[in-house]
Amino acid sequence: MKAKIQPRINLDDRTALQDVIPLETPFILFVDPSSACNFRCTFCPTGDRDLIKGTGRFQGVMDFDLYRKIIDDLALFPQSIKVLRLYKDGEPLLNKRFADMIAYAKNSGRVPYIDTTTNGSMITPERMGPLIEAGLDKINISAYGMTRAEYMDFTKYDFDLAKFVENVKWLYDHKRDCEIVIKIPGELITEAERREFFDTFGDYCDRIFIENFAPCWPDFDVETRLGVTIDTGIYQQPISITDTCPYIFYAMSINADGLASACFVDWGRKLQVGDARLHSLPEIWNSREFNELRMIHLEGKRMQHPVCSKCGQLSHCRPDNIDQFRDELIPKMKMRIEGVA
Repeated sequence: MKAKIQPRINLDDRTALQDVIPLETPFILFVDPSSACNFRCTFCPTGDRDLIKGTGRFQGVMDFDLYRKIIDDLALFPQSIKVLRLYKDGEPLLNKRFADMIAYAKNSGRVPYIDTTTNGSMITPERMGPLIEAGLDKINISAYGMTRAEYMDFTKYDFDLAKFVENVKWLYDHKRDCEIVIKIPGELITEAERREFFDTFGDYCDRIFIENFAPCWPDFDVETRLGVTIDTGIYQQPISITDTCPYIFYAMSINADGLASACFVDWGRKLQVGDARLHSLPEIWNSREFNELRMIHLEGKRMQHPVCSKCGQLSHCRPDNIDQFRDELIPKMKMRIEGVA
């Protein structure tokens, strides 16, 4: 097998956040090309059409003029971001200008690295060729079964698995410098299919991994919906509890309609900290709403927050822990807030 058995996230050589917080420029910017998805996965809020409709959330693709404004705003930060993540809630390849989005960001000189995550249903030579040409650095491909019946059961989508395998092979043969990662939730497949998963895709990607489900979304009970008990982290690591979210100190998210979320798991739009249509990215990054949320976490009050208290991302997925540094970070954060007020 050519691929490394390794999770999609880079767990080694991570920046010690306590040494750099507060950041003038975020490390990571999430931009959602599409808030809609063609799958209806049981384990994802976006897959529950009625649930999403009840939130009033915009369902569609990001306007390209808005996207250009977002990328142009990056020049207002004192440094370049590290990563542009072109995904959040939906299937990014539903945006027909996805290749243009990659090219525009790369040509801006402010985006050194771009990755995305897809359900794989639209990985065709016609769609992927322009993305590779535009400079996509990494693509995470999510598999949801090893049979057509499994896909129909969990995603409610009639997935042509044989064609998917062909398209992944084509992508690997034409990927240039783009890193290909393929992952699958272990709860969806049998023990025999785990071996089949590695045998099928192991020679046609750079990393491959069997993940676990995680109860990451607030107010969305994955365990009940799937009928499983989740007692291990997403990367098969032990579950550990933290009071301080590290993500809000180094990442921010812009939804497909331009509303800014403090967190990339904000599927219900309850953590809004600005609007990219009305505010610049630095204004959002330094906004009162964003800084108030950061201080809530630093002061050990996460479990009192109506949304953050219900987040499983911090126990099942989080790679960083700054809890023990809160006392030294609080005065630094207050000085930063006063400096931008």
